[in-house]
This record gives sequence, C-alpha cells and structure tokens, in this order.
Amino acid sequence: MKKIIAVLCLFAMAVTSVMAAGKVKRLTEDKVIDLNGYWNENDVKVVCDALIEDCIQSPRIAKFEEKNGRAPVVILGTIKNESVERIDTKIISKRMQNAIIKTGVLEFVADKSERDELREEVAQQADHASEETAKAIDEEEGADFMLMGSVKTIVQQNGKESIRTYYVNVQLMDLQTHRIIWSGDNEDAPVRKYFKQKGVKL
Repeated sequence: MKKIIAVLCLFAMAVTSVMAAGKVKRLTEDKVIDLNGYWNENDVKVVCDALIEDCIQSPRIAKFEEKNGRAPVVILGTIKNESVERIDTKIISKRMQNAIIKTGVLEFVADKSERDELREEVAQQADHASEETAKAIDEEEGADFMLMGSVKTIVQQNGKESIRTYYVNVQLMDLQTHRIIWSGDNEDAPVRKYFKQKGVKL
C-alpha cells in the first residue's frame, strides 16, 4: 500500500511539473498585446493619461488655490464598475492619484480603508509611544474634494463577432457643497475593441 501511495505521489508531482512548465516572455512597457477583447492594463493607461491631463488643467482647481493659498486636498471615493465585465476600478483611481500627486496640483489624504489602519496606529501610539513622538488623535486633515466616477460598456454582438466600447467618467466633487468641480471622460476617444471568437467544438 505504501508503495502505491509513493508511486501516486511521484505521478502527481510529475503532472504538476508538466503543467507548471511553459514558455514565459517578459514584455516591455511599450508592447501592447490584446489576448481577448476585454479591458486590460493598456486601456487603463490610455484612459488615465487623458483624464489626468484634463484634471490638472482645470481652471476651477486653479481658482481654489488662488483663493485659499494652497492646493486642494482630495480623498479617493469609489469609481463604480457599471460595465458588463469584472474591472478592478481601484487600479484606475490609484493610477490617477499617483500621477496627480507628482504634478503638485492636488494633494491627497488616505482613503477610507487606509484611514482605518492609520487610526489604529495612532491609537496604539497614544498607549505605547513617547509623548514627544506620539501623533495626536483628531488632528487629521480634512479633504476638500472627493474623486469618484464610473466605468460603463456598450457591447454590440453578432454571432462570434463583438465590439466593446468602454466609457470612463471621473469627477471631483466638493465635499461641503456637493458641487462638481471637475468632470472628465474619454468620450472623445473611447476605448473600442473588435473581437472575433474562434470556433469552439463542444
């Protein structure tokens, strides 16, 4: 019995090794490969680059800084996935945040999930850190604006052929007045993909 189990284990290891073996090729950043007709990392880059440029050039943001003597502070809200496929919209919001921070036009505070972890650390410091280094509770910087939006798709399909069009809309909302400070989308240059499925025998 032990011999049979040992043989089965060796067989399982061999099968796993064969399945794991494959050809891996690293791609350069400028290499675009669409394996299917779905949303991918290149679409994120194209959409975000256009929206970021439009956002930092907003005259209302410039007016805020002139009036208050500082850059507006922003918190990330939710970019809703209202498309027909699974899209991690946090990749979009984080990419926009990182790029905008580098420009210095907007400042960002931690989002909701990050704040919970930060507050826990501040509470721990109140109990365990020295008075000189412990961070004070209730001294967070309040955000002026919230970045939020949505991703939508329009799908045209005829048999094995389909066209997917992706529309991304992002807005900066004033937290005090709920006014829309800036709104941007990719409607002038939407991500549009034609895809033809290969025949599959069932």
